Amino acid sequence: MSAPLRKALPSLDRLKDQAKRLRAALAAEGRSISHSRALELVAAQHGYRDWNTIHAAAGNRPVFDPMLLGSRVEGHYLGRPFVASVLGVQMLSQEPARYRLTLHFDTPVDVVTFESFSAFRQRVHCTVDETGCTFEKTSNGRPQVELSW
Repeated sequence: MSAPLRKALPSLDRLKDQAKRLRAALAAEGRSISHSRALELVAAQHGYRDWNTIHAAAGNRPVFDPMLLGSRVEGHYLGRPFVASVLGVQMLSQEPARYRLTLHFDTPVDVVTFESFSAFRQRVHCTVDETGCTFEKTSNGRPQVELSW
């Protein structure tokens, strides 16, 4: 049996919230389970052996999560540096992790390399993987959006 993929793991708080919602949903159907059992089920849902294992994995990762609404991110758009706010997040898939983001740049980014004219973008939509890079590439092979963290 191969090791489970461990991408796009939510924070500990979000995992605990999932367990609480699961427990409440089952209780509403007349099936009560302990909080401990709910935590174990959430761990299994994310491909982990038990709660202690997922707790260690989630607890050891950075707190910063650019895939959260309102996060502040920086990176490169079409090779130009930017700082932005995340205005929209939609998880498209978990395996592999894909997110549709709406970014609002603090300062508009000029996407034209010619000196004779400019075209500025301040809000962009993009689909990124768990590394924060788009699948779409520029003509030189660089991802159109590269988040750095």
